[in-house]
Amino acid sequence: MEDVDIRAARPEELDTVEALWLEASRWLASRGIDQWQYPPRRWRMAEAVEAGDCYLAVRDGRAIATITVHERADPEWWAEEDPASALYVHDLAVSRRAAGQSLGARLLDWAGAVAAGRGKRWLRLEAWKTNPLLHRYYLGQGFALLRIVDLPHRNSGALFQRPAVPSEAD
Repeated sequence: MEDVDIRAARPEELDTVEALWLEASRWLASRGIDQWQYPPRRWRMAEAVEAGDCYLAVRDGRAIATITVHERADPEWWAEEDPASALYVHDLAVSRRAAGQSLGARLLDWAGAVAAGRGKRWLRLEAWKTNPLLHRYYLGQGFALLRIVDLPHRNSGALFQRPAVPSEAD
């Protein structure tokens, strides 16, 4: 990605990851969207950072986005699919100062290239069931909506996937 470095978040950057998530949560709330309207799951963020699965997009020395990608399929969502055939995206958050610059799309393309590089067929994610704007965003990024799983104890459940594609540099 020109002008943006994507790298694994370091343990001392956990506060930065959390701050990006909180900024996104506040922005969603300001738009009347109930997604991420709970305290951040810092323990989950810490696990992703420690595992090397949480990444930061950095421009001019400042983190402007975060994305988590890993190979662990949530069985409540993906048991009907071939779970090992995909890389899974979580907690994609872009700072408001970088909004409107297609950074989310670029991060998804980057994750798709990572998935292809690992021999995965799919890039998958689950989205908040009640956020149709987010659903349209993912559809516009080439994802297909597979189904919506309505579990009473989960707010996510809109399941999307798109083919994993190597980067043009490969």
